Amino acid sequence: MMTTAVRPPLAAPSREEDAMSTCFAIARRNGSENLPLEDARRVGAMRRLAVARLKYCGLQRMSDDVAVIVSELLTNAILHSGGTQITFGMTVRGGFLRISVHDGMLGNPEICPANGDAETGRGLYLVASLVDAHHGTWGIGEAGATIWCSLPL
Repeated sequence: MMTTAVRPPLAAPSREEDAMSTCFAIARRNGSENLPLEDARRVGAMRRLAVARLKYCGLQRMSDDVAVIVSELLTNAILHSGGTQITFGMTVRGGFLRISVHDGMLGNPEICPANGDAETGRGLYLVASLVDAHHGTWGIGEAGATIWCSLPL
């Protein structure tokens, strides 16, 4: 005989209160190394997680821009932190979507001018532009270990 447990469906969270956070290990790298394949896959997984969470909260209209922001912030943290762990968080609260990436390494990420022919170096410019287009804000947390943005809903 087979028994099946039936649970009532979970109610969708209010758009006014939702939070998620995930922490994952990354490979320690030297400054000149390319992004390791396993870490690149993690960036893609976190981007898909962010888009799924937005859909769950009824905010899928923000998915494209948030996917780019998440990709850029995570890639920047992996490439430049020198650490071995990243924490990615998204919170919906008080009419805002807040995205944060914490790499645990002290320092201050800066927007630096990219060489015209360079294939990299424009990630934070892109984040700043997308955040500005949404009339949001972005910044660097205490001692530079966290970079965040806040987008109005």
